[in-house]
Amino acid sequence: MNTNEATKELRGWFSGRLPAEWFEGGPEVVLDREEVSVIGRLAVPDLAPDLPEAERSAAMAGRIQRFREETRERRMGIAREAEQKFGRRVSWGAECGDEREMFTTLSVPVMTRLRQSERRVLDTLVEAGVARSRSDALAWCVRLVGKNADEWLAELREALQHVERARAAGPHM
Repeated sequence: MNTNEATKELRGWFSGRLPAEWFEGGPEVVLDREEVSVIGRLAVPDLAPDLPEAERSAAMAGRIQRFREETRERRMGIAREAEQKFGRRVSWGAECGDEREMFTTLSVPVMTRLRQSERRVLDTLVEAGVARSRSDALAWCVRLVGKNADEWLAELREALQHVERARAAGPHM
């Protein structure tokens, strides 16, 4: 199963499994070889429109913290189910307004400890044939670091989706 199909399956499973009152809309599900991150959007608290930005930000952070504390036991139970079913660790996060916080994330050794978003960059380069391994991809990234890296990687991921669709449409052996 390719990454897009696996992500859709995981998103569907979590959308069906998570309590409807937890998030506004379905969760964002991000997947790599080791970890599934589930990030939900929380309702923004009712705030006065003229509230200073520091207070607004603190209110959003407080809403995220409250969600984290109130749902911990249930989130961990759901994570255990998902880990058994899908064979990947589950990490959690939440967004509220402009605030985003990851509660738990897996750190995987790849010459150094990298978070999921960093490993996804390396995996994209390997999948696209730009690098032979995560180690090669990491060295390539260090040399390439620049202002437009995010745009370029988004274009590369889009191109990979086209390749996956072409493979799926072709003959199956």
